[in-house]
Amino acid sequence: MARINRRFFLKSAVSIGLAPLVLNAQEKKQQSLKFVHITDSHMDMSDSDTIEALKLMVTFINKEYKDLDFVMFGGDNFNNNVVGAKDALVFKEIIDKLHSKTLIIRGNKEANPNPKDSINLEDFKRIFLQDRELVVQGKDWLYEKNGYMILGLDSCIEGKNNGEYTQDTIKFAQIALNTNKPTLILNHHPYTNYWKSTDEKDIHKYVLNNTKEVQKKIFKYDNLLLTLSGHKHIDSVKEIQGTKTIVTRGFIRALDLDMFPMRYVELKGNEISEKLIYTS
Repeated sequence: MARINRRFFLKSAVSIGLAPLVLNAQEKKQQSLKFVHITDSHMDMSDSDTIEALKLMVTFINKEYKDLDFVMFGGDNFNNNVVGAKDALVFKEIIDKLHSKTLIIRGNKEANPNPKDSINLEDFKRIFLQDRELVVQGKDWLYEKNGYMILGLDSCIEGKNNGEYTQDTIKFAQIALNTNKPTLILNHHPYTNYWKSTDEKDIHKYVLNNTKEVQKKIFKYDNLLLTLSGHKHIDSVKEIQGTKTIVTRGFIRALDLDMFPMRYVELKGNEISEKLIYTS
């Protein structure tokens, strides 16, 4: 099967009632991925420690994890609280020093600019989503590697801290999942109240607001293997309808001095292994 391209999505967007496509013999071979998931680093230009922590992360990964397929950044990457794009450009300059490819989505910090002339969605796309290997549609993207599809689904609401998937985002995911390729989703807002909050405001802020609809329309696919989220800064590994749903502990929540959390994930076929790792 040829790689999915922009033409495929333009044609397919008119209808999502596609029959699952059949993988060819080459794509049925044992697939594998190795990557690190980092979320909620909250780099802040007014706090030099947050900048140094990111530089430490780059040094650590380049030394200890030399054969990654990519590094994922799951939103609230920088606080977007300075005039212009300076913080975004500093963040990009730092992560560009990683030996591995980088994949990135927005969190509520990037979608809730303060002051008003800090970066918006189009700025974010211009700075971070120019890789020609990405299929970008609206605020979402798709990347293929080693027979897997990785979907970057933007769950942000402009100017808000809470999140939801738009109908365009849901359709984008369904079109991709209908190809029947093993698929991973990277987004910011978690799908469940896994920390068991009883505060409705807390739940509204942190749980994807239309999670019931999303679980019904997206998690029904057997080829959705894994989702990776952040936002709450509290670690969780659970399942929804057979899909492993990971929320990685916020990078900003250091275990100890110079020990910042990330998650190493390895896939072999449909088997997933994962563990928290820390800079040291």
